[in-house]
Amino acid sequence: MAGSWIFYTTFPKIPFINPEFKNIAQFAPPLGFFIGTIQSYIFIFLRANSWSIYASALICLASGYLITGGLHLDGLMDTFDGIFAGKKKRLKAMKDSKVGSFGVQSLVFITLIQIACLLRIQNQIIIVLPICLFWGRFSNLFFIEKFKYISYKKKSISHKKFWKGLKKESLISIIFLFIFIAYQLVSITTSQAILIKFLFLILIGVFLSYFIPYILGNKIGGFNGDACGASIVLVETGMLFTHAILL
Repeated sequence: MAGSWIFYTTFPKIPFINPEFKNIAQFAPPLGFFIGTIQSYIFIFLRANSWSIYASALICLASGYLITGGLHLDGLMDTFDGIFAGKKKRLKAMKDSKVGSFGVQSLVFITLIQIACLLRIQNQIIIVLPICLFWGRFSNLFFIEKFKYISYKKKSISHKKFWKGLKKESLISIIFLFIFIAYQLVSITTSQAILIKFLFLILIGVFLSYFIPYILGNKIGGFNGDACGASIVLVETGMLFTHAILL
């Protein structure tokens, strides 16, 4: 899976497309947007076919776990276990294949918040969720840019090794975002209220995708795969929660 364009997902490999590991981080935000779109349409389809909103929300979240293989949630749990293990035992706790109590609590806490937010957002999910997943993955670009790579493995590959700087690595995501904003501006189906909410989500995304990895990076002394996964989940959840409150 490391050699696939659709990195960090359970999607099958795309024929004739085999980018190198060093190029993969820049594609993650747009990929997150498409995953969010898939999840949103699953939710809308189920609601249109008389599924309850509770069942639709659960299946929507479960589909996301299936697409990503639960990789980011695993990183979330390992990161919280590491944070609460203390500085000296942090990397050892993150390395441990057994999930600790703080890891379990973080999973339950985040999942319940996400379910509550989806129940609140309902049919606006098609606007909200793709942008939330976009910024969740964009947070990793800030993470890699600002912090050093830390690892409990002697032989490990880091995006930092091939990093070309935030400006170059984020270019694809920024172009993608501007194209989507332009589409929303010219779309006759986009109301002014929806457009304002959409632009507000983008501003919230910029703030959270920088602030959360900044906090995590300072807390654990750098970044690694687990911390990046935690950053993705926390930014997504923070954006969902903010929008649900201000809806």
